Amino acid sequence: MTNILIVEDERNICEVIKAYLEKEGYNVYTAEDGVEALEIFNQKEIHLIILDLMLPKLSGQEVCTRIRAKSHVPILMLTARVEDDDKIHGLSIGADDYVTKPFSPRVLVSRVKALFRRSYRDSSPLAEKLIFNEGDLEIDMDKMLVKKQGKEIHLTANEFKVLSTLISNPGQVFSREHLIQSAFGHEYEAFDRTVDSYIKNLRQKIEDNSKKPSYILTVYGVGYKFGGTR
Repeated sequence: MTNILIVEDERNICEVIKAYLEKEGYNVYTAEDGVEALEIFNQKEIHLIILDLMLPKLSGQEVCTRIRAKSHVPILMLTARVEDDDKIHGLSIGADDYVTKPFSPRVLVSRVKALFRRSYRDSSPLAEKLIFNEGDLEIDMDKMLVKKQGKEIHLTANEFKVLSTLISNPGQVFSREHLIQSAFGHEYEAFDRTVDSYIKNLRQKIEDNSKKPSYILTVYGVGYKFGGTR
């Protein structure tokens, strides 16, 4: 059984989403605040989370951050904010996709299905531990683990997808659009600043100097490529 957790404090919206998802055969848990959401997540096996940003007791951003600290579960964020900066912030703290309120329940269900396809497909052709720059960077593609100088570092699911896409195609230069399609599939809706946000976060986590990167290289006027050596 596929379990989805809806975290939404507006009961009418929550019940509508729940009804549509159950009609599609999903098992649905609901929470009305951030604290309850974390309690359910810690007790149940959750395969996807639909998370409202504006929640009582604990904000959606904080819930997302805490879950991302220990899990790669797909998170679809609900937001009433339409500004690009808000969407980028949600993606940068670990959300995999977002839907802006008001929304059609049918559209939401289609986004849920697309997120499941992206998140649970085997998109990594390299099933092994990879070591770069004489042990400076270690990546276990199977376990989605990354170590920098022997210390494990945390990447969001989307950051790992971007990194693994670049690593899986050594020397290939990806435009922003090509990188999005290769990492997430053609159904994923994003824009250039989203990719730049992922790249910025990756550089801060795996580079010695994010201003002078040796792994995530910029090819000016084109896009990005991986520069690590094995």
